[in-house]
Amino acid sequence: MDGDRIEVRDLRVMGVHGVLPEERERAQPFALDLDVGLDLRRAGVTDALEDTADYGALCTRAVDVVAGRSFLLLEALADAVARALLDEDDRVATVQVTVRKLRPPIAAQLGSVGVRVVRDRAAAGTRHAPPGAG
Repeated sequence: MDGDRIEVRDLRVMGVHGVLPEERERAQPFALDLDVGLDLRRAGVTDALEDTADYGALCTRAVDVVAGRSFLLLEALADAVARALLDEDDRVATVQVTVRKLRPPIAAQLGSVGVRVVRDRAAAGTRHAPPGAG
């Protein structure tokens, strides 16, 4: 993602997401990185919140998705967060959302597993049928 952006790093949220039965029984910790692309030139000149996207509101929207809904796949969770951020403010042109599961049920020594999705306003309403569908 090139150009102006608002960055949020390591937003921590508890949520119920995963395929395995034990992941569906209780909340677990997730960390999100949000890169929100929009033109920040006007805000840079005016120094006014109304000339930019409010990162507090963006964080609240992301938290609402992670804590308020449940997904089997991190891919679906990241997509839902990205779409919610695009819906939050019309000035947002692109979003990059990274979701990391901090305690994945894997018998290996690792810090986290995660996915990253990039969505833009122009393609936000476009969904492709999965292979074999139709």
